[in-house]
Amino acid sequence: MSAEAGPVVSALIAAGGRGLRLGAGQPKQFLDLGGRTILERSIEVFARHPGIAEVVVALPPDDVAPMMARARELGWSHVRCVEGGARRQDSVANAFRHVRPDATIVAIHDAARPFVSAGLVDRAIEGAIAHGAAVPALPVRDTVKRAGGAREQASRPIAATLPREDIFLAQTPQVFRRDVLARALARGRERGADATDEAMLAEEAGLSVHVIAGEAGNMKITTAEDLEEARARFEPGRPAGRQPVACRVGTGYDLHRLVHGRPLVLAGVTIPFDKGLEGHSDADIVCHAVTDAILGAAAAGDIGRLFPDTDPRWKDADSLGLLGAAVSRLHAAGYRVGNVDVTVIAQRPKLLPYLQDMRVNLAEALQIDSDDVSVKGKTNEAMDSMGRGESMACHAVATVVPVNHQLPAGHHQPS
Repeated sequence: MSAEAGPVVSALIAAGGRGLRLGAGQPKQFLDLGGRTILERSIEVFARHPGIAEVVVALPPDDVAPMMARARELGWSHVRCVEGGARRQDSVANAFRHVRPDATIVAIHDAARPFVSAGLVDRAIEGAIAHGAAVPALPVRDTVKRAGGAREQASRPIAATLPREDIFLAQTPQVFRRDVLARALARGRERGADATDEAMLAEEAGLSVHVIAGEAGNMKITTAEDLEEARARFEPGRPAGRQPVACRVGTGYDLHRLVHGRPLVLAGVTIPFDKGLEGHSDADIVCHAVTDAILGAAAAGDIGRLFPDTDPRWKDADSLGLLGAAVSRLHAAGYRVGNVDVTVIAQRPKLLPYLQDMRVNLAEALQIDSDDVSVKGKTNEAMDSMGRGESMACHAVATVVPVNHQLPAGHHQPS
C-alpha cells in the first residue's frame, strides 16, 4: 500500500499519559527498550510505513520540543509533535485537530505498543476503508467471569459467566474514516466522562466498528513485568517474564503512645476507636514506617530528617502525603518501589476489617499495585505497653529496584 496509490492516511500516536501503573517514576513512553525509547519504537513503525502520509504525536507539553528535535535527528520529516491533554481522548482530539486537511483515513495507536507490525497496520487500514472503523483484537481463550461486589474487595462473588466466543481484547492501531472519527470524538465531547478508546466512542455514537484479527506479539507495556518481557525480545537467549534485577531492601519502624482526644489513623484509614496516636503530624505509624523503609532502601535519608517534628509545616500533616513526597524523592534517586510488607502491633482495636483499605491507600501513594503491598495486624499478647493498650508500633520492610530509562534529547529528570 502506498500513500500515492491509495487514500491519504494520518497516524496519531497517543503518548500524553504518565504511565503510573508501571511505577517507573518517569513517563513509560521514554523508558529504554533495546537502545531506543518505547515511544520511538512505536513511532518508527508508522514513520517508515509507505502507506502513512504523516504521524502526529500527542505528548506532555514539556516533551513536545525535545521529541521534535529527536524526530529530526532520526530523519522523520513527516512526524509532528503536539501537546496532549489530561485524558487519552483529549490527547487524541487535539492531535486530530492537527491532521492534514486531505487525510481521509486516520489511525490511532498507543505509544505503549511498540511491537505493532506493518502488516497489522495494513489490515487495519483496509478494514477502515471497507467498514468505516476497524479495531484489531484477540479472541479470549479462557472462561470469562463477571464479578460482583466492590473492586477493592479481596474476594468478589461471580455475577455471571460470559460467552467467550463473543469477547475480544482490543488492541491498536484503531483505524477510522475521517468522518467516522470526527463523529466519535464529538460524542466524546458530549459524553464528558473518560472513554477507554475511540472505538467505544464510535459505538456510543451508533457507528459500525468491525473487529479484525490482532497479533499476540502486539503487546501493551503497562506493568514492570511487561517491560521485562518487552526488553527480553532484544536480548537473545534471555527468557521472558519476571527476571532477577538489582534489588535493595530497607526497614522502617515507628511507635507512638495512644491518647484520648486524637483520631486513630493507620495508612490513611481513620479507624473508630476511643484513642488515637500522639504525634506532631497525624501520627500514622504505618506511613511513617513505610516512608523510612523506602528511603532507607535507597539511602535517601529518613522521615525525621525530611519532615522534622520541630517544623510547624508538618503539624497535623497527612502522612500519606508525606509518603508520596518520599516516593518522589525515591524516583529522583533513580529507584521505584518493588513491594512492601507491613506489620502493625496493636492489642486493640481489631484491624482485620481495615487491612484492605490500608493496602489500597499505600499502593496508591507508592505508585505500585495493591498486590505488591502486604499489611498484617498482630497483638503483643498483653505484654508491655503495646499489650496493655498504651501504644502501637509498626514494622515495615520494602524493596526498591533501579529504574533504567532513556529520555529524548533535552528531557530532564524531575527534581
